[in-house]
Amino acid sequence: MSIPFIDLKTQYQQVEASVRAGIDRVLGHGAYIMGPEIAELEERLSSFCAVRHAVGCASGTDALVMALMAFEVGPGDAVFTTPFTFMATAEAIALLGATPVFVDIDPVTFNIDPDELRRKIGEVKDTRKDLIPKGVIAVDLFGQPADYARIEPVAHNNGLFLIVDAAQSFGATYKGKPVCSLGDVACTSFFPAKPLGCYGDGGMLFAHNDAMHKLLVSIRVHGMGEDKYENVRLGINGRLDSIQAAVLLAKFAIFPGEIEKRQQVADRYAALLDDIDGLTVPTVSEGNTSVWAQYSVLARDAAHKDALMGRLRAADIPTAIYYPKPLHLQKAFAGLKYGKGDFPVSENVAGRIFSLPMHPYLSGQDQEAVAAAMKG
Repeated sequence: MSIPFIDLKTQYQQVEASVRAGIDRVLGHGAYIMGPEIAELEERLSSFCAVRHAVGCASGTDALVMALMAFEVGPGDAVFTTPFTFMATAEAIALLGATPVFVDIDPVTFNIDPDELRRKIGEVKDTRKDLIPKGVIAVDLFGQPADYARIEPVAHNNGLFLIVDAAQSFGATYKGKPVCSLGDVACTSFFPAKPLGCYGDGGMLFAHNDAMHKLLVSIRVHGMGEDKYENVRLGINGRLDSIQAAVLLAKFAIFPGEIEKRQQVADRYAALLDDIDGLTVPTVSEGNTSVWAQYSVLARDAAHKDALMGRLRAADIPTAIYYPKPLHLQKAFAGLKYGKGDFPVSENVAGRIFSLPMHPYLSGQDQEAVAAAMKG
């Protein structure tokens, strides 16, 4: 049998008419870049996130870069983040000449450990005279919010900004609040595989502050002032395409229902996999909700992981590993002089974790097949 890892085809059947109508509107008015769909999308998503402003952009990576530029991050600055995430989080820091300082993760949520964050900030202040602590990027891995009640005071009490990397968690809540309403700026991605994804690249930033909104709008289009031919600062070409915004508007109409379906899929997995010896299913911290961008499980050890993935592969069931090599061990960051053993929790999790098919349209029958294959 063949079970899709992410089923965008079935989803398209739900939104085909509205997607086509939206694209036709763009083709009709011809404003392919920053057309009226952008403002409409920003208004709808800022309302959904209970935040004053939203700024659409070209990708989740651009969202991170724009946020860091707004805080004037550059050479000599230290920005603290997790090594157990996608490359873009730390890459955005390094692209601006700043230094990513990695902080180990909580072994249950896989998000940045607030106690380790406090320790790392103190360590940099005490021992790294070449670096100025500037900010924190907290990542909501796999759709679950980080522990912001503990992270935010650590950041702000040390004079640091807090960026929420909600690339995988748009639509999740932390203690009743939308994740993109948290922090000083929140960033998300609309890559097609995300819980809310377009049919190309796209991203968005969220901010309560009027001055921050004005700054982000300027940075998005080459540092424009009152018009695009007045440049008051350096910026980027971070504009969102109108066709992608039209797709997102169509898909957003069914997004709340898809969040509920994702939770149902996660609940079924938890029940079906509960009795597999040596397997740990994910849990969501009390008071929070996840959008289950991935459903990632922990095997007892690397050998057990390989055995379980082998059984699934034999049953023609796809799996993935997010992320097999933490960022501190990536060649791109060799200059930071980290080595094996520096972040033991991240390294341990990376050796044991793998992800199962997860999407709103995953049937109970298919999930039973996944469980049966893993049980052998």
